[in-house]
Amino acid sequence: MQVPDIIIAVDGYSSTGKSTFAKLIASSFGFLYLDSGALYRGVTLFALERGLISAAGVDEAGLRSALPGLELHFERDEKGTRLFCGPRCIEGEIRTMEVSSYVSPVSALPFVRSWVDEHLHAFSESGRVVMDGRDIGTTVFPQAEVKLFMTARSEVRARRRYDELVLKGENPDFEEVLHNLEERDRIDSSRAVSPLRRAADAFVLDNSEMSLEEELIWLQGLLQGKFGILEA
Repeated sequence: MQVPDIIIAVDGYSSTGKSTFAKLIASSFGFLYLDSGALYRGVTLFALERGLISAAGVDEAGLRSALPGLELHFERDEKGTRLFCGPRCIEGEIRTMEVSSYVSPVSALPFVRSWVDEHLHAFSESGRVVMDGRDIGTTVFPQAEVKLFMTARSEVRARRRYDELVLKGENPDFEEVLHNLEERDRIDSSRAVSPLRRAADAFVLDNSEMSLEEELIWLQGLLQGKFGILEA
């Protein structure tokens, strides 16, 4: 199906499969995939490795001072789009439970959000982009031609995250995963800067009971209707 050169913004709650779906969109329609959440996780990993996060919270002054020296970029290969810190691939490291536990307070910092937004705009200059996160359609790219807002029941999302961690060799506790997910929902939805919310013109996709194939068929129907695409 020939899709116009548009920006597709994919927002929604944690563990709704935003990244997986956005990557599928990219591979299906020849779009560049950008993962805003990966950048926030990269900043969080950076802060952790430099001792800028403790039980007392985030050392905001220290992180603000150190952030200009952080070099994050995406590379595309046969495995897809992966995040690098300099020459080092950190795609696996940013998906750990430790990073997940701190990414919300780090991403709530206004100067971190400005840093990430600046990089996202630079990465997307070539156009024909699909990007996922929590404020893509409301803040980063409010002009996006197609905006999706993904949701699913919290227990379903927690089970997905739990299974993902098990596959990585970790030994998570389901109740802890559920609590972490619900706490992230609370922080993301109530933060003062760019809170998680559905854009007024976003299409809601509840994938609690949907497969990836069904999600793609749903999107194809949406695009065909919106842009008058007759080709299947």
